[in-house]
Amino acid sequence: MDQQRLKALLEQVQSGQTPIEQAAAALSGEGVAIDGDTVATPDTRRAIRRGIPEVVFGQGKTAEQIISIIGVLDKAGQSSLVTRIGAQAAETVRESWPDATYHATARVLERQVGPWTDRGQGTVLIICAGTSDLPVASEASVVARALGNRVKKVTDVGVAGLHRILRHQEDLAQARVVIVVAGMEGALPSVVAGLTDRPVIAVPTSVGYGASFGGLAALLGMLNSCAAGVSVVNIDNGFGAAYQATLINRLS
Repeated sequence: MDQQRLKALLEQVQSGQTPIEQAAAALSGEGVAIDGDTVATPDTRRAIRRGIPEVVFGQGKTAEQIISIIGVLDKAGQSSLVTRIGAQAAETVRESWPDATYHATARVLERQVGPWTDRGQGTVLIICAGTSDLPVASEASVVARALGNRVKKVTDVGVAGLHRILRHQEDLAQARVVIVVAGMEGALPSVVAGLTDRPVIAVPTSVGYGASFGGLAALLGMLNSCAAGVSVVNIDNGFGAAYQATLINRLS
């Protein structure tokens, strides 16, 4: 249960529409953990504290563990979002949860409970430098959308052809927050931040030749940006960027 549903439940109790006993029963499943010998203990109260429910990091988990975790979240009436999950594991999970959707490029498994709701103040614009950066940009896009944001994605506009990003100044002006995903030398966030007054979240990727050191060159380049106001998440962390963008987009 998230803050929105909790508020609605309390309003129903206040109006007399829902008996106290029924509301107590609805809340009784909050905070439950997995039974048995699995190592996961999903935090079903996270949505109440933070407004965003538990998100599962799928890498290193077995399909059986993920199936159990989704079961706990489902019991609590929550949607499920599993990041960094491979196609084979996702296929196994979907045998138990066929209503889940797998986004292959993003490597994200999504199971939505109830209708999607726009909970942001505007649009999250995701800018991807090159096609090779698409897996990380797609992760940011899928997660941001699942967390209740309107999302627009602009791809293949890296600094090797600067005119390409200049075509999207209207998109920059209309966005509430901008996520910029880039590898190699990681210069694109600095360029974008010089073109807009919106918050810019930079995501370095591990894309590049040997001297890029698996994304470290892009990370350091973004941290040393001469454009003020650029915040940076860790290498390949599209999820972290989407989460931060969600918090910004919900500010009134």
